[in-house]
Amino acid sequence: MSDGTTDAASDGTTDAATDRTTDAATDGTAGDGTTDAATAAFVAHRNLLFTVAYEMLGSAADAEDVLQETWMRWVEVDLDQVRDQRAYLVRVTTRQALNRLRTASRRRESYVGPWLPEPMLTAPDVAEDVELAESVSMAMMLVLETLSPTERAVFVLREAFGFEYDEIATAVDKTPAAVRQIAHRARRHVDARRPRRSVSVRETRAALESFRRAFETGDVQGLLDVLAPEVVYMGDGGGVKHAALRPVLGVDKVSRLMAGFVGRAGGAGFSLTLGPTMVNGSPALLVHLDGEIDGVMAVHVEDARITGIYFVRNPEKLSRVESETPLALR
Repeated sequence: MSDGTTDAASDGTTDAATDRTTDAATDGTAGDGTTDAATAAFVAHRNLLFTVAYEMLGSAADAEDVLQETWMRWVEVDLDQVRDQRAYLVRVTTRQALNRLRTASRRRESYVGPWLPEPMLTAPDVAEDVELAESVSMAMMLVLETLSPTERAVFVLREAFGFEYDEIATAVDKTPAAVRQIAHRARRHVDARRPRRSVSVRETRAALESFRRAFETGDVQGLLDVLAPEVVYMGDGGGVKHAALRPVLGVDKVSRLMAGFVGRAGGAGFSLTLGPTMVNGSPALLVHLDGEIDGVMAVHVEDARITGIYFVRNPEKLSRVESETPLALR
């Protein structure tokens, strides 16, 4: 993201911003002309910066922390020296996200059970943007988890956001030639694991409705009818909520697992309900036990059948399922 500036805003050496400037970046207010200009630029690109950080990290909480770190560096920059504010902000965000991703990768090695991305309630227009919806889908985010931190950064900036190789190079401290090679390797890796493009939103909703009816009633045959033979189930309880410690493969095992969940809930006297929602740009189900949010089920649908179920129950990952999170690729 060539901007003709020094790296003062991205080398991690700036002082922490005051609460006043942090609040300014969040709510769009500021107290003086310099901060007004910095805030205006930051707010104008905030949704883009959040989306970059989220796609790199898979965590909305970590993405918000990255935005705070980016703001603290941005408010110290001489704006007159920045030729391309969007590029500069994306560069800083990418570097902060890379630092956090390397630490997070080590933490996830000790995570209890499968690690799933943090689900986010998204507006209907996200689903209408096919490119954006695919890039933040649970299925794609899980594929991105198999990349190295640098590969993930390069792939996200190139494939999702359309940055040029020389722009990406300044963000990841590589030469453009090296970035081109990394991008090629990452694309080949993702293409080999990328799920087939999901069906339309309407078809996904129809499959989810059939699944919901069968799941709530423990109808095993109904589950067998809507689940693909090769369906994969992944549950994320984070060691706090009960969840399978490994992915469950195949329609027979997954249908029994789903029916067993309903049976345990009923046996414990819980009222189980599933409500439609939009998560990560795709229809999903919000699971309630006795009126309290218990988790989110996101799915991947192909040929009118569900091929992937991603059940997030970890309470620490459910803070973004009741209010919409704005996302942007530009």
